[in-house]
Amino acid sequence: MDDRQLLRYSRHLLLDDIGVEGQQRLLDAHALIVGAGGLGSPVALYLASAGVGQLTLVDHDTVDLTNLQRQIMHSQGRIGLPKVASAAEAIQAINPEVRVHTVARRGDLPLFCALAAEADVVLDCSDNFATRQALNQACVASGRPLVSGAAIGFDGQVSVYDLRRPDAPCYACLFPPSQTVEEVRCATMGVFAPLVGIIGTLQAAEALKLLAGIGRSLSGRLLMLDARQMEWTEVRVPRQPACPVCRGRDSVPAASRQADPAAS
Repeated sequence: MDDRQLLRYSRHLLLDDIGVEGQQRLLDAHALIVGAGGLGSPVALYLASAGVGQLTLVDHDTVDLTNLQRQIMHSQGRIGLPKVASAAEAIQAINPEVRVHTVARRGDLPLFCALAAEADVVLDCSDNFATRQALNQACVASGRPLVSGAAIGFDGQVSVYDLRRPDAPCYACLFPPSQTVEEVRCATMGVFAPLVGIIGTLQAAEALKLLAGIGRSLSGRLLMLDARQMEWTEVRVPRQPACPVCRGRDSVPAASRQADPAAS
């Protein structure tokens, strides 16, 4: 790190759990963020401000006036722009040292597999079940940790699916791909504006912990928030031996199955 970086990240450097070595890990890291909306906004902004060296953003949508109630990465002056372009502009305004890669298309399994293999952590900030399942499959195949969040109405949830831990579940262990899911979207159901900020910020925190190798991750635990009462519920999530997605986990490359430095 140069003198300017030492000053920029000084509040991280003061933390014994991060320090110079942990901050350097963040600077060397690459995060894949799928979804540049309500959840993706705090995720991208906090990862950028914390100094994660490379961010890849995937989103096919454009900025709309209705997004601005909660998607804090975008602005009225960028209505009509692709969300990934708007996001890149916001990130560069906060931290021009971050290298931003944008993919302005709807993600699918081949794309996610290629992008996940190049990243150190993957963040699911999407809004539909099919994308979540495809992203989970890509993370299982590449052995990359997946930080997943969801928010609708006043209800949110967040967890980490990290197959580097031998007892850890994948997303499909909890939400089997064969189950019937009624899609609920903000456009029809609505969403409490700060909720996506709360969940997205937690996703960013979990990703930074994984990248820096600190603390205990949410792997094996699902946090659920009822924002009406501001009450959290934690549910233990076991690995399912019969899971159709991760039961072949022994085929994950050994280099990707190293011990989780954030595991207790």
